[in-house]
Amino acid sequence: MSGGTAVSGSLRTALSYCVQQVRSYDYHNYLCLLHLPPAMRKAAFTFRAFNVETAKAMDVVSDPRKGLMRLLWWKDVVDKVCAGKKVEHPVALALSSVLSEHKVSKHWLKRSLEARINDGNRDDDAIPENIPELERYAEDTQSTILYMTLQAGGIQSTIADHAASHIGKASGLLLLLKALPHHVSKQGKIPYIPASVAEECGLLAREGGRTEVRMGDALPDAVFKVASVAEAHLQKARELAASVPAEAVPVLLPAVPAQVLLDSLRRREFNVFDSRLSSGVHGISPLWYQLKLNWHSWRNKY
Repeated sequence: MSGGTAVSGSLRTALSYCVQQVRSYDYHNYLCLLHLPPAMRKAAFTFRAFNVETAKAMDVVSDPRKGLMRLLWWKDVVDKVCAGKKVEHPVALALSSVLSEHKVSKHWLKRSLEARINDGNRDDDAIPENIPELERYAEDTQSTILYMTLQAGGIQSTIADHAASHIGKASGLLLLLKALPHHVSKQGKIPYIPASVAEECGLLAREGGRTEVRMGDALPDAVFKVASVAEAHLQKARELAASVPAEAVPVLLPAVPAQVLLDSLRRREFNVFDSRLSSGVHGISPLWYQLKLNWHSWRNKY
């Protein structure tokens, strides 16, 4: 086997790994990416797989320190990839290839990872102070994926970037809400309801210098307040739709699963512990979800 064939074979294996990771751990976005032009899919799946790897780092270990070490390892990987060095990991190999083929700002990769590291580095009893702090985390971890995908597609549009910012913030906020039961079962606490919202809803407890959000009947009210901010971001993104270049619309399709999750939360009266939220895709059947995606894609809407 020639060296060139071996390289292309290893890259195909790496890209296949990226697709499988997204399909396994980020299915709602996996289906969105299938609506992208074929030339954009390699980059899009790579960025989503990178997000899967870094998002999983803190969840697959019982000791948070090991999760943080994994994130720091990824920081080293990104530095090496950006310096043109080879790292033997499927996502790293795919990233190297994508960054060599497309003009993508490495700043977004690093910003996404820094947000994960800072989150993993928080004190056990630390919670966001306010909604803007939570929005920044959502943008750093979700909007950045859309920014990079737009760049990889050669789409230069300030309007599209603004829409991506709003969609990423909405997606990030709603996914954090959906994940609350997982964090409660793992950590025994509610980590992503801001202190300001918890205090408004009478759920904030301060004791011995520690601050935490209590479980209580008003928790759905707190979830509603955060979800309402996400809804406002989706609305702002759609207000920009008329000015968004047509080629950018498929990149912005993640607005659809965000809306689906928001609607499911509303049907369950913002009770994140309702098990029906975890059924299918964000609480609806996979077929119905795909029909929604197809309808938006066919009409070139998000």
